[in-house]
Formats: sequence, structure tokens, C-alpha cells
Amino acid sequence: SSSSFRPELPAGGAGLRMASTVTEKGGQKQQAKEEEEQIELPTNENSEQLLRIRHSAAHVMAMAVQRLWPDAQVTIGPWIDNGFFYDFDLGGKTFEEEDLKAIKKEMQSIIKKNYPITKEVVDRAEAKRRILELNEPYKLELLDAIPEGEEVTIYHIGDEWWDLCAGPHVEKTRDVGPKAFDIERTSGAYWRGDESKAMLQRVYGTAWENPQQLKAYKKMVEEAKKRDHRKLGQELDLFSVQESAGGGLVFWHPKGGRMRAVIENFWKDLHVQQGYELVYSPHIANVELWKQSGHFEFYKDGMFDQMEVEEEQYQIKPMNCPFHVLMYKNSPRSYRSLPVRWAELGTVYRYEKSGTLSGLFRVRGFTQDDAHVFCLPDQVADEIESILDLTEMVLSKFGFDKYEINLSTRPDKSIGGDEVWDLATEALVTALNRKGWEYSVDEGGGAFYGPKIDLKIQDALGRKWQCSTVQCDFNLPERFKLEYVASDGTKQRPIMIHRAIFGSIERFFGILVENFAGEFPLWLAPEQLRLLPINDAALPFCNDVAKKMRGSGLRVEVDGAAERLQRKIRNAEIAKIPLTAVVGDKEVETGSLAVRQRFVGDLGSMSVAEVQDAMLRAVH
Repeated sequence: SSSSFRPELPAGGAGLRMASTVTEKGGQKQQAKEEEEQIELPTNENSEQLLRIRHSAAHVMAMAVQRLWPDAQVTIGPWIDNGFFYDFDLGGKTFEEEDLKAIKKEMQSIIKKNYPITKEVVDRAEAKRRILELNEPYKLELLDAIPEGEEVTIYHIGDEWWDLCAGPHVEKTRDVGPKAFDIERTSGAYWRGDESKAMLQRVYGTAWENPQQLKAYKKMVEEAKKRDHRKLGQELDLFSVQESAGGGLVFWHPKGGRMRAVIENFWKDLHVQQGYELVYSPHIANVELWKQSGHFEFYKDGMFDQMEVEEEQYQIKPMNCPFHVLMYKNSPRSYRSLPVRWAELGTVYRYEKSGTLSGLFRVRGFTQDDAHVFCLPDQVADEIESILDLTEMVLSKFGFDKYEINLSTRPDKSIGGDEVWDLATEALVTALNRKGWEYSVDEGGGAFYGPKIDLKIQDALGRKWQCSTVQCDFNLPERFKLEYVASDGTKQRPIMIHRAIFGSIERFFGILVENFAGEFPLWLAPEQLRLLPINDAALPFCNDVAKKMRGSGLRVEVDGAAERLQRKIRNAEIAKIPLTAVVGDKEVETGSLAVRQRFVGDLGSMSVAEVQDAMLRAVH
């Protein structure tokens, strides 16, 4: 029946819950089965034991490598989101697949011996003596980087191996489960990330609290490979990166372009409803603007080189903020006219090294869903709360309803007085408390120009993605001398709030592709219905139906290829089209469509008007 069309797909929670169900009935049994199998994977943030396991696993790996290759020099070996890595200088050797197997086997041997892992505090001179004795120049550089007066610590594995390290670690090597870790891959990495320095061999591993978590993680990794947005983007013809035109520059193909238009139109309409004005700004500006804003000083390495225009230096924009500041300054402002809320889908360009570029997740040109609010001090809490409400509205539309929230407070080096920092931080806390959202506090983790809230969304595989940011800014209003006339007639500085919800259209689109595994909800799908004529006689009817439905805003295509029906059906399956309709002589005579819904099956014969009405209800 027509009521079986659903406007949205469930986004899923942690673990391996698929996001492809398009009807209430169609996926309930499968979903229940998958939820039973789910394991909530811990993170470094919520399990200190896991963090210790991963850090110690890195040390065990370094010990194993130096057992197998005694001339290998060790550098750094931190824990990371899903495991750990260690960088080695092998004097030109590169690790092969067989080497990784040998490293894992040696690690298991070390773990099973259950060596104690012990901490030793040493003075700087003694640490230097030991490092020189081992001929570990990288460790010497790390020692020199430890600030004077700070404790120097060494961690030992038994009596055989040690590393300069601040910890923390587990107590014994067997606390790293011999069946709860794996060695994943190897890659090259420059020392300190500097291309002018030595190329090292980086080995990545993963470690968990128990074998069940490792199994769940591996299952998630396999599922993530199937969902890789680069792979699906190519298969579904959504976008490409044309290397001949330059790395990190995204080409949106017609299908991806349709989806982007849907996303942007939804975003614009909702912002206007919520009291924002849409603005547009140039793509380049005189470099003096970036010097005045401070971006040139702080972010120069992430900006493209300047271009000369009539003996002046122009800069392609790396961010939108200074443009909105100039617009604010263009007219006198009264306290009665605040808050001012401006939003822009502004494309910016940032220099990224070619080795760091990755699909839509790390690019050189991207569109930020930027907004800036200029308000009075006593309006900050209400404005932040409104921003969080809007953020929730936007993200929930795409099925994201699980968030991890972080509040970052004043760092040691900052601008602005205690009063304005306290006011802004209190406003952020008040807004979060009003929302009833749990959050972590990163003391001293704010930017030098103001405190902020960061929001991570959780996808269908339980992965967390940094997307939304709400940032108070005392820097730009001061640098540009922004003012409003207060109720007592004095001129005061407004509070400026930066805000992005998607972060960038490109990155968010990549997250969407992977979250839905290319099985997009009907309202978002680039092609919502494909008509499959059995013969050429049915083509005119199909073209008329498609034209009528497109006129109502639906995305309908006709497969007029000279191929057998089974091939057309298969092509629609591969393209992950939510709805298809086979059209033969009977349908032409009766003005009806035999509709089939992906993952559900045949929905029976309906009139064209019924199908159109049902689709419109579903997408709106």
C-alpha cells in the first residue's frame, strides 16, 4: 500500500546495525537479530584500561621489532582511536606482509612470558647516558623536547627493554590479551611529519580488552570497506577527484549534484525558518584582510600562496569569517538590532599535503556550512541553545541522534578578560544543561580566542565523526573594532559566535554515503523511482509519467535502453534505486504502475496519481 513508503532510513547505533531498511515491517526481524549481536566497543576516552592496553601494546611491538631487527631505531609509539602505532628507522628497509606476521608472533611470545611493566624516574643526565649507550638518536631528540623541570620517566618491559615514556601502562605484558590484538598494516611516515626529515616505517596495530571486542572491531572494519565512500562514490557515479586537475578537488557528478542540492536546499530553508539571513561572499580578498584577522599569522601553512593583482597580494579564502565581519562593520548597529544571524554555504580552499588527501574526508576545496551570530552578552546563552536546537534538527533529519559532546575551556594563552571568558563559558554550560545533554570538559582545550562546543555524531557502524562546532570569539570583534550602540549610548563590542553543523558539505556527504552504505532514504536518493518499459511501445507513456512526476519535484528516470527486462531490473538493483516500476501494455492501457520497493518487494499495481501522492507524502 502507499503507506509503506518511509521518508527516512534508521541511522543505527553502535556496532553493526545496517542502515538500509526502508519500511517499518521490512527490516524489523533483521534489525532485532543484528542488535542482539551488537557489542558496544569501548573508546580510549571512556576506558582508561583500554588506553593503557594500547599504549603497552605499542611498547611490546617495539620490543618485538628490535628483537627481530636489532639495528632498528625506535621513535614514537602512541595510542590512537582504534589501536596504536610505532615508527621505526630501519636504515632503508621496508616492512613486508611476512614481516608483520613475524612481529605479531614475537609480540605473542613476549605477552605470554608475562613480563612486568615498571616505571622508573631518572634524572635528565642519566636518561641521556642510557639513550647514547643504545644509540637511539630519535629518543635523544624527544628527551631534549621535555621541558626543564618536568619529570623524566622510563618504562621497562622485564629487564630486557625500555622506552622513554610518560605512560600510562598496564602492569604486566599479559594484560595485553594475546588474542585481543592484531597487527594491521604498515606505511611510510616522515619523522615529525617533516618531508625534509627521515622516512620511517610506521606499523599500525589494534588492541582491545578481550577477543570478542577484537572480533566485533574486525567485523566493523570489513563492513566499513564495503561502505567506503570512495568506492561507492565511483560505483553510484556521485563524484570524482580528477587527479589531472589537481588532488583534493571534488567534481560533483549529476547524481551527487542532485543530492547536494537537496541537502543545501533543506539547510537553507531551515535556516531562514530559524531567523537566519543567507549571505554570499567573494572567493578571494586582499591578503591584508587575513593579516588583520590573524589567520595569516596563525594558519599561513594551511593557506595557498598569494596571487598578485595590480601590484597587490590577493589570497584565495581559507575561511569565511572575516567577510562576515566586514559586512557587520558596513552599517552602524544598535543593541536593538542584535542578534544578527548570518549563514553562508561558503567554499574555501586550504593547502593540504598530497599524502594526507583522502576522498571527501580530506580535500583542498570544500564548502563550509558557516554561520556567524553577533549578539549582546546577555543573549549568548539563548543563542547557543538555539544553535544546539538547530544542530539537532539538521542532524536528526539524516538519522543521526547519538552525539558525543565536548566543552573546551580557556587555555593558558588567550585573549580577552576573565569577565568575558566566564560569561561565554557559563553561557555554553547553561545551553548544554538546558538541552539535558551529557558532555565532557576539556580543561584548557579552547582556542585562544574563546571557549567552544564540539559535537561528534555516531554512524551506523558505531564510528564517531567530528562535525558540529559552536565557538565563541573575542578575537575578531577586537581586531576589527566591531561595535554596537548600547542602551546607555556607549559603544560596546558584540560577542561573535562561529557555528558549523555539517562541518563541510564534502565531508558530511562522505559520512552519509558510508552511514547509509549507498542505500539512501527516499527523500535524499538521487534517483527515487526508475521506470522500466518492457518494450518501445511503453516508452512514450513512461516519458510522460516521468515528466509529470519531475514537475512535482520527484526524481524519476526512464531506462529506455534496448536491453532485456531482467538486465534493467539488475541495473536498478546495482544503482540502489529505492523504487522501480515495470511498465508493459497493461500498465499503459490502465495508466498504472507495478511498483517494486527495494528490500521489500512488489507493492502491487497502483495508479500513477497514487504512486506520486505516496512518494510526495514520504519525502515531505
